[in-house]
Amino acid sequence: MDLGGEMLKGFCWTTQVGYLLVLLLWYILHFIVSIWYLALSTAQVLESYLISSGLLKRYKAINFDTLKYLAIVVDNEEAHQISKVTELLQWLASAGVKNVCLYDTEGLLKSSRKVILEKLSAARVHAEVIADVPLRNPKHMTVEFASYSDGKEAVAKAANLLFAKYISDGDQKDQIFTESQLTEALKAIGCGSPDPDLLLVYGPARCHMGFSACRIRYTEIVHMGPLKSMKHGSLIKAIRKFTMVRQNYGK
Repeated sequence: MDLGGEMLKGFCWTTQVGYLLVLLLWYILHFIVSIWYLALSTAQVLESYLISSGLLKRYKAINFDTLKYLAIVVDNEEAHQISKVTELLQWLASAGVKNVCLYDTEGLLKSSRKVILEKLSAARVHAEVIADVPLRNPKHMTVEFASYSDGKEAVAKAANLLFAKYISDGDQKDQIFTESQLTEALKAIGCGSPDPDLLLVYGPARCHMGFSACRIRYTEIVHMGPLKSMKHGSLIKAIRKFTMVRQNYGK
């Protein structure tokens, strides 16, 4: 009995020591990872500051020829931060971006477009410019307001148009529609907005949040983090990185 008790005590002691060692190892790893992310975050903040202040010369002159259309996707929870969205648009306008699409799933930004445009003296709604006269002032920027329902309704209308045009009554043969036919149908119903070259996502999710799939066939998607912690330098860095990449489009 004494031998068995001593063995049981030894086993319990070994188990406790092993548990403490594993716990200590976990805290050490957690500390190392925390320090790493803190250093990385500090480096990003410092880099953003250097870019915004103009100390990094390579970010001063950006060629926007390849960035003809930029899309900004905002999470629904953060779409209520109209002041942040307006500030983001002001950064883009001052940087030289000419065409921007603002998107959120529920259309909160679309319902607030009057407030947003009032704070942007050099901006017009993209649809109005297309229907009227193209902008001649190089300092002006066009803004498109989009939501999930826009893409859904546009695809439905385009499908009905293709069905009526290419499938006759009583002809039930399978019909395969090409990309060009879909593009023509979207333009015919007045939804032929350009495909974004670059899509920046602001929010916790790393996805396009329902942005029309037929418009992002060749779009570069970059996750920018929460809108409340957006940084001017990070925005400029993302745009410059895109303009420095060679676009082949499968050729």
